[in-house]
Amino acid sequence: MQRIAPGASKDGVVGIYVYMLRCADGSFYIGSATGDDTSQRVDQHNAGAYPGYTHSRRPVVLVWSEHFDRITDGIAAERQLKGWSRAKKEALIRSDWKAVSQFAQRRAGAPRSKK
Repeated sequence: MQRIAPGASKDGVVGIYVYMLRCADGSFYIGSATGDDTSQRVDQHNAGAYPGYTHSRRPVVLVWSEHFDRITDGIAAERQLKGWSRAKKEALIRSDWKAVSQFAQRRAGAPRSKK
């Protein structure tokens, strides 16, 4: 019997979860993790295992996650989400696709700032 590594599919492709946490101060943290699910990573954040952003904003609660088969796709999604407005992130959490789309149109139509 072939053993499958955690976070890997039967064809050996390792996936990645992109997740969003709501921190105790109401802010959002976006991160990624390989593995079977996000519960262990959320527990690590709440235990203070990471000295970064969430450490002083505990407890944190998982409010959204999505699995990507390709790590590169997950990393691209994580980077994109980090650039979203708070309102757009809240629409994603609610699965309000109409609002997510409207926020995307508004941002895309905004004039570029001159440097």
